[in-house]
This record gives sequence, structure tokens and C-alpha cells, in this order.
Amino acid sequence: MTSADRPVRTEVRGHVLVVTVDRPARRNAIDRATADALSAALDRLDDDPDLWCGVLTGAGGYFCAGSDLTANGDYVTERGGEYGVVRRQRRTPLIAAVEGFALGGGMEIAMACDLVVAAADSRFGLPEVGIGLVPTCGALFRGPRALPVNVARELVLTGDPMPAARAHDLGFVNLLTEPGAALDGALGLAARICRNAPLAVAACVRAIDDALGGDGAGWAATEAAKDVVLPSADATEGVAAFLGKRPPTWTAR
Repeated sequence: MTSADRPVRTEVRGHVLVVTVDRPARRNAIDRATADALSAALDRLDDDPDLWCGVLTGAGGYFCAGSDLTANGDYVTERGGEYGVVRRQRRTPLIAAVEGFALGGGMEIAMACDLVVAAADSRFGLPEVGIGLVPTCGALFRGPRALPVNVARELVLTGDPMPAARAHDLGFVNLLTEPGAALDGALGLAARICRNAPLAVAACVRAIDDALGGDGAGWAATEAAKDVVLPSADATEGVAAFLGKRPPTWTAR
């Protein structure tokens, strides 16, 4: 079975569910089938009482390049929202294990996790403005929570990637590992979580999310930004230029 037939792999290690996006030919970008498979895996994580922690990673030396643009936005699931991940109301802690890069929606997936482990040579970025779009999967409000506000602005407004070492220094990355060791690092962190009472951990996950005040206002602000940008000529031009591998010509219209 190829990764095209099975875009997401799961493996149980004790009380930990390892979820791997397996589309390395597309740099683990998310399409409809991948979103559905991710959502099913994370449904299992939250619904199985024997699973006390999850680890989300990518195959082939990449974490995730975000949306597969050929999917035309068709990657929203009923329970998890975009990618089956970013609007999910989870009880079970989820750790992102990042190799290579987490760009666009890939960084937003990492932001939707509880903890982040990253290889020292990995990178995080929100390049949407470079193709005439805006981050639509939580970065506009989760970024300023997870990072200093001006750093979040820098990522969003420049589109330039951030090295994992800087993300670690700023507190977004919990644990920095040697290249190729992010999964092992995440499993070690998961083992530390699983030493504790699972009901208490689940209650803490929910309480911390509740204490942050919910995401309603953040999603409303994101929708307002989308309403401005998505109908624009620049958005059409940016995506066409990206797919055509050419520089865009902006008109501010």
C-alpha cells in the first residue's frame, strides 16, 4: 500500500498513539483524504481510554507544508475542522514532532498541539502573504499567544521562516533535538506525561484551553480577513504564480 492509498499511518506504543502524515511527495500537504484520515486518527486518540497521549509527525523528513492547493480548500472535517486538527476540542494531550519544516497550515497544526518538539535544523513559517493569502487556520490569534506579539507579526507580515532554535528560545518549541530525533524526543516527552494520572492530565488540557478564553473572537477576526483577501485579484494571481512557479505581479486589488 502506497502513501497515496494511506496518507496517514498510526501506531500504538503503550499508551501513546503516533500519527504520521505520509505524503512526502507532496511534502505532507493536506488534501481531502489526508484530512479525513487525520480526523479519524485524532477521534481515536480522544475516544480510546487506553490512549493517554498522542504524537503527530510527518514522513520523509517533513512535518507539513500546509494546505494542498489543488484541494481548493476542501480539507475541513466535522469534528476537527481544518485538516481534522485545528478546531478540535481535545482532552488528550497532543505533541507535534517536527522535522524539516512546518509551513503555513503546517505551523498552524503545530500551534493546535499542546507541546512542540523540533529538530534543530527544522523551520517554522507562515508564507501565505507571499501568494496573496492570509493564514486561515488559527495563526492570526494562536501566534500571538504562543510567541511574543511582534514576533508573530513578523512571521505573518514577512512570510519569512523562523529557525527552530529561535522558536525554542522564544518558548514555542518545548524541546530541541538533533536532526532526525524529533519523534524520539516527542516520545520521551509523551512518556513523562503518561507517568501521570490520565484523568488529571485530560482535565488540565481542558482547563488550560478554557483559561485562554476560547477561540471564538479569533476565528471571527480570521473570517473577516478572509472575506477581504479571498475575492481579490491578488489572491488569484498569487496562487496562479505559485502553481506556475513564477513571480507574482501584485495590483493591490
